[in-house]
Amino acid sequence: MIDVEVAFARPDRQEIISLQVEEGTTAVEAVKRSGITAVFPEIDPEKDDMGIFGKVIKNPSAHELRDGDRVEIYRPLKIDPKQARLNRAKKKA
Repeated sequence: MIDVEVAFARPDRQEIISLQVEEGTTAVEAVKRSGITAVFPEIDPEKDDMGIFGKVIKNPSAHELRDGDRVEIYRPLKIDPKQARLNRAKKKA
C-alpha cells in the first residue's frame, strides 16, 4: 500500500483527501476511490485534467502513482490567460 492525496480547489473551497491505495493504482482510480466527487459533484474523473504536484499528467487513466504523490484535479479555464492579461492591461490604460 502507498499513501497518496487527492486535491481539488474552487475559489470558495478546497479539499485535500489522504488515502492509501495499492501499488499500481492510477490517478483516475485514486480520484474515484477518494470520494472527492461526493464533495465536488462537478468533478469528472474521466474528463478533467490532472497533475502531480503541478505537473500535468498526459494520460491520468494510465499514470501509476508513487508513494507520496498528490493528484491535483484542474478546473477548466474560463478565459484564456493571454486574454485575461490583455483585459487587465486595457483597464489600466
